[in-house]
Amino acid sequence: MNQIHLFIDLIRLKKPIGFMLLFWPCVWGLTIAYDFSGEKITYIFYLILFLTGAILMRSAGCIVNDISDRKFDKKVLRTKDRPIASGKISIKTGLLYAAILCLLAFIVLIQFNFLTIFLALGSMPLAFSYPLMKRYTYWPQLFLGITFNYGLLLGWTSVTNEIAILPIIFYVGAIFWTLGFDTIYGFQDIKDDEIIGLKSTSIKFKSNPYFFLKLCYSIFIACLIIIGLLIKLNPIYFLFLIIIGLQMYYFQIYKLDINKASSCLKIFKSNNLLGLFVFISLLVGKF
Repeated sequence: MNQIHLFIDLIRLKKPIGFMLLFWPCVWGLTIAYDFSGEKITYIFYLILFLTGAILMRSAGCIVNDISDRKFDKKVLRTKDRPIASGKISIKTGLLYAAILCLLAFIVLIQFNFLTIFLALGSMPLAFSYPLMKRYTYWPQLFLGITFNYGLLLGWTSVTNEIAILPIIFYVGAIFWTLGFDTIYGFQDIKDDEIIGLKSTSIKFKSNPYFFLKLCYSIFIACLIIIGLLIKLNPIYFLFLIIIGLQMYYFQIYKLDINKASSCLKIFKSNNLLGLFVFISLLVGKF
C-alpha cells in the first residue's frame, strides 16, 4: 500500500492540472477538425483516448523529469520530498514505471491513423528532453509549450489525416499560452532556481513580467480570433473570447503577485478552467 501511495505521488495523480493542460490542446484540435453534422460516437471515443493518453504520458514525463532533476529537487523546498529526490523510490524502479506507462500510451496511440501515430512518435524526443532545457537556456517554458501543445496537431490529424495551416496557427497560439502560464508557475521557485543555477523565463523577465505575460496572452487571443474567422464560427464563440480575455488579463495578469507562491500557483491552476472555456467556445461555435 505504501508503494501505491508513492507511485501516486510520483506521477502527480492527485494534481490533475498537469494532464488536463496536456489534454485541452488535443481536444481543441479534435473539435475544430470534427464534422458534428454526422455521428458523434467517434468524437467521444477520441476524447477518451486523448484523455487516457494525456494521463499516461504526463505521468511518464513526471518520472523522467524527477529522475533528471533529482539533484536539483533536493535543494528546492517545494520539490525536496518528491519520491525520487528523497530516495523513497529508486531510479531503476522509476524507469520501470515510466517504461510501463509508455507501453500503455503506445497501445492507446495505435488506435489512431498512421499519420497521427507517426507524428506522435516524432514528438517523443521533445517530451523527454524537456527537463534538460532549464540547465542550458532561459526559454525552457517555450520548449514546454512546443511539447505540451503538440496534441493539438494530433487532434486535428486524427480526424482529417492531413496537416493544414489552420491547426498550425492554433498550435502557435497555444504555445504562447503555455509560455505565459508556465512563466507564472516558475515564479514559485525563482529564488531557489537562481541559487542552484537553473534558468527560466520567470528569471529572464522578472524585472518586467507583466509586459511579457500580456504579449504571450495577446498572441494566443489573436490566434483564437483568426481561427474563429477562418472556420466561420458563430457569434457565440466570439462572446466566449471576451470571457477568456477577461480571465487572462484580469484574473491572471492583473491579480498576479509574483512575490507570493500561493498567488502564482492559484493563477497557474486557473488555466485548467481557461482550457475548458476555449473547448466550450469551439464546441458551441460550430453549432
